[in-house]
Amino acid sequence: MRLLFVNPNSTDSMTDKVRQTARNVLPSTIDVVACSNLQGPASIQGSADGELAIPGMLNVIRGEIERGLDGIVIACFDDTGIDQVRTLTDRPVLGIGQAAYHASMLAGHTFSVVTTLSISVPVLEQNVRAFGVHPYCCNIRASEVPVLELERPGSDAEIRISAEIATALVEDQCEAIVLGCAGMTDLAARLSDTHKVPVIDGVAAAAGLVYGLALVSAQSDRKFR
Repeated sequence: MRLLFVNPNSTDSMTDKVRQTARNVLPSTIDVVACSNLQGPASIQGSADGELAIPGMLNVIRGEIERGLDGIVIACFDDTGIDQVRTLTDRPVLGIGQAAYHASMLAGHTFSVVTTLSISVPVLEQNVRAFGVHPYCCNIRASEVPVLELERPGSDAEIRISAEIATALVEDQCEAIVLGCAGMTDLAARLSDTHKVPVIDGVAAAAGLVYGLALVSAQSDRKFR
């Protein structure tokens, strides 16, 4: 089985973290392919960046489809271009935002999202409603940590995100936290230990879900489009 994790931005260090999380979650027999969109912006912060990223991301995906794929994960919490990607393939396609929301919902948890900047919040609010998970979503919060601060050694990004989680747990009375950026994937376990609640990473959630959907597709010989 060959699964693609495509980072719509051009920051390879984030793609490396996504690849590592996917490998940690998936069986060792799975061929994990993780690609950056070198034609995209360095980070996706808001709808304008997302629109800029889509053409290059689609080119990356088309190339990998030609090599054969069993599933695709869009490794951006905005689920950038997910509808366009689904027109390219009959294989399962998930975004890490959609996967994280549904993972929390399937576990029976209400959740608050802790994302990066305020400019990203409107896109996430729209997605929560489009995916039908808004009854479980208590709030969408910005930590005001720029995406690339998550990639800078020695930054205080984790401290600031942790502080926002603490506030969310008190003010929102949520049962779980959803991390709202692929660049936070390496923080989930530590933050869960710190706050003693489920902290859901969309990369890990998407890896597990797309693998399951690909198995269903293969065993039933049914396509998703």
